[in-house]
Amino acid sequence: MRQAWVCSGMRWSGDGAVLVWAGGRESPLARGRRVAFGVPDGGVRTCVGARGHACAVRAVVSARSTGARCEDCARLDRAHSVAADTLADDPRPYHVYLAWFGPGMVKVGISRVERGSARLLEQGAVTFSWLGRGPLMAARRAEELLRAALGVPDRIPYARKRAVRAALPGPDERVAEIGELHARVEALGDWPESLRRAPFEPVDHTAVFGLDSLSSVGAVVGGLAPGGAIGGELIAAAGPDLHLATAGGAVVLDTRLLTGWALTGSEEESGVRGFPVREAPVGSAVQDGLF
Repeated sequence: MRQAWVCSGMRWSGDGAVLVWAGGRESPLARGRRVAFGVPDGGVRTCVGARGHACAVRAVVSARSTGARCEDCARLDRAHSVAADTLADDPRPYHVYLAWFGPGMVKVGISRVERGSARLLEQGAVTFSWLGRGPLMAARRAEELLRAALGVPDRIPYARKRAVRAALPGPDERVAEIGELHARVEALGDWPESLRRAPFEPVDHTAVFGLDSLSSVGAVVGGLAPGGAIGGELIAAAGPDLHLATAGGAVVLDTRLLTGWALTGSEEESGVRGFPVREAPVGSAVQDGLF
């Protein structure tokens, strides 16, 4: 019987992306690497727990959920969340940033300074620049100020991000869009005093993600299923997404769908078997949601 491994998700660092497995084992995700795994017959997806605690009832969760948590664990996970505004007393410094994902797709956000650019890599930001640095609540106030002043959101759905990755404009156009917004931020007078402004120093992740060799988005895996398998060559990795070349064409796999499943190695050479797939929308006119 093949050994099964439970995936804990995908992690980005300055060294690139890795898949993390229960127990701490990591699988580097280098371009050109063969990615192949399957779900054993009779397998179920169980809740991954929250905040380092296992789910008390090992609840079964939806195959299409990107969170892989039951209602109780999802509530616990958000109980001390910066995104949910429940961690107002965090003493650590935060960055405020502008992130570019495609033409007309710019967002403002905050991230702990100690994380460096990891948060931007996790989101699939193609280009970004810091705006400032300071205490959490000052960073949060600046984020709200900029959303209103610049007319940009604090979230862009992954479906929109991946829809444009194979047809991105050149680096000058990418930098120009956030450069213009950064200049408008510099002109704003309502900036929190405790937040130190940052100069415009754009960082581009196109080569890190491998998007320079991506010619098609192709189909998107909608979830895993017992008895199914996938195999392909990794051509790009952006945010949580793996872009795989298969005999049937390009396929996108959101690694958040892997968490909670016990996976085994697969002999599936190149293709998708038994997992639901759909054609990825092309361009920016897509639904405001993942599935």
